[in-house]
Amino acid sequence: MMMFKTKGALRRAAVYITGIIALAGIFLTISCKNKEKAIPASPPGYDLNKPVKYKMPDDLTEISGFAFHKGKSDSVYAQQDEEGFLFNLKLGDAKAAYTKFAKSGDYEDVAICRDWVIMLKSDGMLFTFPYSEVRSKEVAHVQKIKDLLPEGEFEAMAADEKTGLIYVLCKHCTDEKTSKSSSGYILQLQADGTLKQSGNFTIDVNEIERLVNKKRVAFRPSAMAKNTATNEWYIVSAVNKMLVVTDTGWKIKNVYPLSVTIFVQPEGMAFDNQRNLYISNEGDQLSAGNILKFSFVK
Repeated sequence: MMMFKTKGALRRAAVYITGIIALAGIFLTISCKNKEKAIPASPPGYDLNKPVKYKMPDDLTEISGFAFHKGKSDSVYAQQDEEGFLFNLKLGDAKAAYTKFAKSGDYEDVAICRDWVIMLKSDGMLFTFPYSEVRSKEVAHVQKIKDLLPEGEFEAMAADEKTGLIYVLCKHCTDEKTSKSSSGYILQLQADGTLKQSGNFTIDVNEIERLVNKKRVAFRPSAMAKNTATNEWYIVSAVNKMLVVTDTGWKIKNVYPLSVTIFVQPEGMAFDNQRNLYISNEGDQLSAGNILKFSFVK
């Protein structure tokens, strides 16, 4: 009788062990598949986890946008979201010079296109003035342009030097009927520095959710820039720390997670003419604002 119980116990143990091995195989297969489908850490040519960090002067603790003139990174033109100043400096400078273009306000981004500076206010108001005045104490020929963009909140703007087109993305606009899309607007820069409506586009948030495998994503664009080498658009959403890359027709190609320790509050972005990528972070009372450089590697 004892012999029968022992054999039965051995059979049960064998079945148990076989089951464990089978389950281990299943988990290993699932793990491998998940690795295959894992979101890549960085776009091709860049390592978003290894930046060169440039600390901003105190005046630019709350840096909210910056731009280069014709892709030249020897000078940075930046703004902060409280004063109507355009700052200029070299990366690594302890101080920045500035020119006044408007009274205090919530300014969110800057672009330079065809020797015109375009400034974006959070309410959608735009200001333009000649690039030749960026080192004056105060801009003499500034134009204030309103009613081109719908009522809402705006933080992201970029320019295409070749076409003279200015692209602006809503962070949140009142005419957006669903959270499953994000509205964008295209403006044509005129020879006299004025802007005219030239079209619109849409970012499909459904596709972002599919790629990150989440049912709901609060996509709130805070910066955008065009990679002219690939004709791809790079869009940062500071709220959920992600970089979205689209093709020239705004179809989403991929979504990359951003490290919360590196990207504390990403608010500005630009490429230089050597294909290097730059992203700025707003600072606070405890830390300085910064611009992060991600060198392009073939």
